[in-house]
Formats: sequence, C-alpha cells, structure tokens
Amino acid sequence: MIISIAKKYGYLPYMIERYIKFLGKEETLKLLEANEKPLIPTIRINTLKIKIDDLLNRLQKKGFVLEGLSWIPYGFKVIKSPMNLGSLHEFLQGYYYLQSFSSMVPCHVLDPKPGETVIDMCAAPGSKSTQIAQLMENKGKLILIDKNVNRIPALNINLSRLGVYNSIVINQDAIDLPKMDIKADKILLDAPCTGEGLIRRDPKRKTSRTLEDIMKLSKIQYRLLISGLDSLKKGGRLVYSTCSIAPEENEMVIDSVLNQYVGVRILKIKDQIGIPGLEKFEKNIFHPDLRHSQRIYPHIHNSEGFFYCLLERI
Repeated sequence: MIISIAKKYGYLPYMIERYIKFLGKEETLKLLEANEKPLIPTIRINTLKIKIDDLLNRLQKKGFVLEGLSWIPYGFKVIKSPMNLGSLHEFLQGYYYLQSFSSMVPCHVLDPKPGETVIDMCAAPGSKSTQIAQLMENKGKLILIDKNVNRIPALNINLSRLGVYNSIVINQDAIDLPKMDIKADKILLDAPCTGEGLIRRDPKRKTSRTLEDIMKLSKIQYRLLISGLDSLKKGGRLVYSTCSIAPEENEMVIDSVLNQYVGVRILKIKDQIGIPGLEKFEKNIFHPDLRHSQRIYPHIHNSEGFFYCLLERI
C-alpha cells in the first residue's frame, strides 16, 4: 500500500509511511491531494508605509479581489489578480509583502511590542523579520541574525523596501547567540528544516530530503533552541516554528529540550489557528503541554504545512 501511494503521488516511500503513522491513511490521502492543488496567493499589508484600507482601495481599483485572513488583520488572500503581484508599483514601494498565511502566524503568536528587544535567529530573506518590525511599529531593538552570508543582501533589500529602520543585521551562526550576551524580550526561531510543509509550492521536496536529512537537521534545531532560550530574559518568550510537518523536527525537538532544560515552559497560544500538536509519535510519548503547540496542514487550512510553539523562560 505504501509503495503504491508513494508511486502515485511521487513521494519517497518513507515519507508516506511516516505520514500514516501520525495522520492515519485517510488524512494522509487528503494531505497528498491538497499538495497537488495550487496555493491561493496571500499578501501582508505593510502598515509601516500605508494604511490597510488605503492599499485595499488602490488594489481594488486595479481589479484585484481580496479576502481577509482570519486572525491576521493585515493579511489578505488574493482571489483575483489581473496583474503580477510582484511587479506593481505598490509592491516595489514596499506597501505589501508576498507572504503565505502560515508564514505570518509565528510572528502573530510571538506578538512583539514597540520598545522591546527582539531577535530573529534565522532572519533572511526577511519575511518574518519585516513582519516583526511592523508589529513593533519600528520602535525598540530588532536584532536579525543569519548564518548564510549569501542571503544577507536579500534581507537588507527587503528591510529597505519595507521601511524598517529599528534593526541591525548580523552575519553569524545563531547557535553562538549566547556569546553575544544579549537578553531579549522576544525571540523568533524559525528554524532551518526539511521544508516538508512546502511541497504544495515546491514539488521537488517530495524526493529531495531523506530521513538522514531530518535527523541531521533535528540536531541543529535542538542546539538553536537551547541557544535561543539561553538568550531570553526571565519572563521572555520564544516562538519555535518550522515549515515542516515532521515530528522529528518539531515536537521531538521541543520534547528533548524540555527534558534537559530547566526553567522553560510551553504556553497555551491565545488563538487556536492550527490544530493541537502531536501527543505521541511511534514509541515517543511527548510532554503533555505539547498539545498547546499547533500544526497547520494544507488539507485542513488550505495553506502550506507549518508548526509553531510558544515557550517562556521562567
């Protein structure tokens, strides 16, 4: 059965086997079917540069039809797009950012405030960094870290285009963040991952990652999460997120940290946008509070796949 399903949809068999373990056969088939459908484009209106209603009026006059996203007041589905969204004057002027709904959620959950010290540990190319700056109203300190020097130019371009000026960009491995001796109010760790949740946008990911890749990345994610928690103030909050639906990159990483790290707890997220995190996978029984983490699935939320969890240093 697994081999035939994998062949039909073009996946590596190990992926289908794992999906069935935590989703069941029926939900797995729904997920695979959803991944075959094109995504509805979504935009994030950049309130640092324009009011929401002003941009909506401008786009509607050009023939665009938009629909608001639940929970994200500045996010909109583009139902009808008579022109290329990436070539409009409004885009070039930084009035909006092309960003998926699921990608907007982690910053919404982090809820950064004006005047706070906030760190984005894996910042480039800047979709979430610029969203954080927007929520901070360009007030406070926004520290943007990225290990890959080749991704820094794209980050700087997006910061400039969207009018962000409360940030500093640092080309460094975020695993070394504690060496900088900064204590943050809020931290976003949108961790490097296999991107299993992005198959709907990038079908090559059906076969481009192996189980060995997952296990390698889970070790990096663990080290990044420990570094992030070490860099939080007491009472500070961190959102751990990935664009992967693999338990090894999500619940298992956080569960391992909770078993080793003293002084951290999982918080219940105010808005139930996704579905509760997994309670178990294979032989692993997770910390009961991982039910407060949330998963976003293509077949349930008509989106990409995502995971996010809100933690607090105590």
